[in-house]
This record gives sequence, C-alpha cells and structure tokens, in this order.
Amino acid sequence: MNKAVKLILCIALTLSIGSIGGIATASGVNDWYTTINLPAFNPPNYLFGPVWTVLYILMGISFYLILQSHDPILRKKAIAIFCIQLFLNFCWSFLFFRFQLVGVAFIEIILIWFSIIIMIFTFYRINKTASYIQIPYLLWVSFASVLNGSIWVLN
Repeated sequence: MNKAVKLILCIALTLSIGSIGGIATASGVNDWYTTINLPAFNPPNYLFGPVWTVLYILMGISFYLILQSHDPILRKKAIAIFCIQLFLNFCWSFLFFRFQLVGVAFIEIILIWFSIIIMIFTFYRINKTASYIQIPYLLWVSFASVLNGSIWVLN
C-alpha cells in the first residue's frame, strides 16, 4: 500500500473514532452540561472540537509511524497499546456526556492518562517522533482529568 494512502487511512481512523465520540459529546454539551456546576477554569465549549481534531490527527500520524516499524514484536505491542488508549478515549465521551457518569468517567480518564504514558514510552522505543507528538495529547488529557475531577466534586 502507498505510504500516503496508509497515512491518510491512519488519520481517518482516529478522526472517525473521535467523531463518533464527538456526537455523544455534542448532545451532552448542548443539554445536560449547561445545567451543571463548572469550575472557573472550564474552557469555552468551542475550544474542545478544534483541540480534539488536532490531537486525533497527531494520533493518526503517530500510529502511521509505528506501523512502519520493522520489529514485529514491538510493533504488535505498540499497536495493542494504541488501540487500548483509543478505545478508552472513545468510551469516555459516552460515560461523561451521554450517561452523565462523571465519577466513573473520572476513573476512566485516569486509565486513559496511564495508557497514554505507556503508549509514549512504548512508541519511544520504536520511533521517537511518534512518541513526542503524543505529548500534547498527554497534556490535554491531564487538564481534562483535572476538569473532570473538579466537575465531579462540584456536582
């Protein structure tokens, strides 16, 4: 398969999964989320979409770089970790926005955070660039974890 096509497919995969989660988020943001107590540092709602879009694109690029690895054992481990963190990421929107399980979502986002750490270290062994471009994702999920925890405490 052509490298450009593979890159596009990797980005499309992550954006597609993010878009499905975004549907759950959109319905909650326009309904339930407007009625709860939010911390003073809660960013404006319009910021979340663009930030997540960039992060999903970076995830796709990173995944593409990992798929280029010539070490099948390490590549397989990295793919598994990537899929686990992406699945956890996907589930969070439904837990938080769709089902309004803020406490469960908080526990789950901590699992996402740990899975990102593991992914970064695993990716580093294969491709340093793939690892480094996950740092904005880790930083955003760190912030989102504090936000989620604060919302849980306030409500």
